[in-house]
Amino acid sequence: MTRPRMIGISAAILLVAGFAAANAHLVTVAIGTQPDCVLATSQKEGAALPRAAKPSC
Repeated sequence: MTRPRMIGISAAILLVAGFAAANAHLVTVAIGTQPDCVLATSQKEGAALPRAAKPSC
């Protein structure tokens, strides 16, 4: 295998690994950050009206 081809394959592998690592990091941050801050529904007058998440979020 020639040197330029080896460098190209190595660069492609590093790029894919970096992309996978960045996505894994985003998923772990999304799951672990403020799990109580979700859109809740209001049960006022029997209707499920959407309301904002807690103001502290």
